[in-house]
Amino acid sequence: MKALVTGGAGFVGSNLTDALIERGDEVVIIDNISTGKRENLNPKAVHHEKDLRNYEEIAPIFKGIDCVFHIAALPRVQVSIENPVESHDNNINATFNVLLAAKEAGVKRVVYSASSSAYGDQTVMPLNETALPSPMSPYGLQKFVGEGYCKVFGLVYNIETVSLRYFNVYGPRMADEGAYCTVISVFLRQKAEGKPMTITGDGGQTRDFTHISDVVQANILASESPNVGKGEVINIGAGNNASVNKIAELVGGETVNIPPRLEPRDTLADNRLAKQLIGWEPKVKLEDGIKRLL
Repeated sequence: MKALVTGGAGFVGSNLTDALIERGDEVVIIDNISTGKRENLNPKAVHHEKDLRNYEEIAPIFKGIDCVFHIAALPRVQVSIENPVESHDNNINATFNVLLAAKEAGVKRVVYSASSSAYGDQTVMPLNETALPSPMSPYGLQKFVGEGYCKVFGLVYNIETVSLRYFNVYGPRMADEGAYCTVISVFLRQKAEGKPMTITGDGGQTRDFTHISDVVQANILASESPNVGKGEVINIGAGNNASVNKIAELVGGETVNIPPRLEPRDTLADNRLAKQLIGWEPKVKLEDGIKRLL
């Protein structure tokens, strides 16, 4: 197929681009390199250095595209709290532009990178797609709004859409500096620098860490499955959660506790729907994934 990957210079987007090209697909990338890296760009992909917030500039690029993987975003909860206007613009307005351009160009399907942060702080685990979303941050709300737009565009304009709610993706090329770091990335950097690993709060908070290779496979399956396309929301998580303390133990080294911050206490994916609808199952165990990174 001819695929368009937004955010193709970023962590998830570049790994997906490589996998698509490896299997023989033609890939076009839109990325303004605001959070992505040029060295992540696959030389076999066509790169357009455009901003998704500028509809007139990006619309022509969608012509002839079979499937759009909309991955580009300003990720991370803390960033959205500190810069809510910029975050809204990149995560909601840009998503609307992508859907509109896809609709106008006659694109068959849009696979949207949603986020488990839409769930917020829930008491019932594992998190099931039927749970009422309760975002605790602008970012969580913005990603949830994107899901709504995908569903509505499908209903109104007859474009196939599916939203994949990622749970704490980690692996090669994840951000290792700035505000976009995951806890695994932070710990790996601190260990490499010979510094103690900073644990937020008591470290008992848990996350469902999901390897990038599994997330890439979920995107490819979602682009092809005949069982989706009507705005479905699907959890993409390993189905096992680990505490921040456990991550520190796996990475190994000295730790220090710092003040807690506003965040959900636990996340854990119920991933049965992913298996049922797109035939996806996670393959990489957390211990093995961290070992590879180390």
